[in-house]
Amino acid sequence: MTAPRLALAPISPEEHLAFLEDRAAAGGEVSFLQTPAWARVKSEWKAESLGWAAVSPEGGTRLVGAALVLYRQLPKVKRYLAYLPEGPVIDWESDDLGAWLAPLAAHLKKQGAFGIRMGPPVVVRRWDAAAVKAGIADDAVRRLGDLPPTERSQTGARVVSQLRELGWRPQAVEGGFAAGQPQFNFVVPLTDADGTALTEELVLKGMNQQWRRNIKKADKAGVEVTAYDGDAVVSTSSTDRGDVLAAFHDLYVHTAQRDGFTPRPLTYFRTMAAALGSEDADRFRLYLAHHEGDLVAATIAIRVGQRVWYSYGASSTEKRDVRGSNAAQWQMIRDAIAAGARVYDLRGITDTLAEGDAQLGLIQFKVGTGGEAIEYAGEWDLPLNRALYAAFDLYMKRR
Repeated sequence: MTAPRLALAPISPEEHLAFLEDRAAAGGEVSFLQTPAWARVKSEWKAESLGWAAVSPEGGTRLVGAALVLYRQLPKVKRYLAYLPEGPVIDWESDDLGAWLAPLAAHLKKQGAFGIRMGPPVVVRRWDAAAVKAGIADDAVRRLGDLPPTERSQTGARVVSQLRELGWRPQAVEGGFAAGQPQFNFVVPLTDADGTALTEELVLKGMNQQWRRNIKKADKAGVEVTAYDGDAVVSTSSTDRGDVLAAFHDLYVHTAQRDGFTPRPLTYFRTMAAALGSEDADRFRLYLAHHEGDLVAATIAIRVGQRVWYSYGASSTEKRDVRGSNAAQWQMIRDAIAAGARVYDLRGITDTLAEGDAQLGLIQFKVGTGGEAIEYAGEWDLPLNRALYAAFDLYMKRR
């Protein structure tokens, strides 16, 4: 029997979303960065939805893959870097990735792209919490890569090998953070090895003593966590819940000033809440933790199918002893369990385990949840116009 061939063509946002919903409903992984709504969040980029159709010898077709492509224009010329964050959504277990990626490259070149950057959503290594904690305690261990992984992925190794053979270039990372999406994440599995859903009690039991103590302390202190969905957050009336997003942002700016990073403007979060919330009422959720009327922590969660991401967080410098951040995280995890999620994703970490490193505290906070550190294949580039790509690459290295 002749195998179906793959054909790539633009698809509508509605077709794109329907494919992702079907995939997520079947238990497949889909990043929120590959949803059509994310194009509305990144409005400064030109966007396009693409679909791979399997064409049978009889001429029938069915959609088997999809991608959100963001085009970033070079100054003064109509040439673009085509970016597929945490995508595309294809069969990464395929032994012939060229059959998927060759038509993608041909299409994007016709669209004026001088290069492609993508982030295959493929795990290559995992370290459980016990391994990470042992590494932190060992002075001889400075990075996650110094530790034997708890698990190596054959699929991940095969993807990396195929991409190299196809001419794709891995992007260098510093401390585990790439120019785009993080290569190392920390996740809390919400199912056991057999795929059975874990209860709140089992997830809590998997946390370290400090996390359990902080959750109990927040509860005893009277910290109250309230969740708001996208529709409520973006309301424009000053007399209702529309103000909660501004409250989050005030605390987020305070956190940025304290921790030394550049905050995004309030308009960005309003756009995110509106875009994601309009695509799915459960896509975007804001959590505010109060203690005796004072806002002590705030977080944003994003959900697609059976995965929930902790996307942004903020905390007050005052009243840190009431553990508002732990209370907000625990409520997000509880809601993820109630929604039937399989994974709670705490997003990026660095790969450093060295004592004294400024980022070590981030890993220590996340490892307390009892989850696991995972390494993705990372972001990869394919030059389409070598002269323009070389100039762009030099510019990025000098920034």
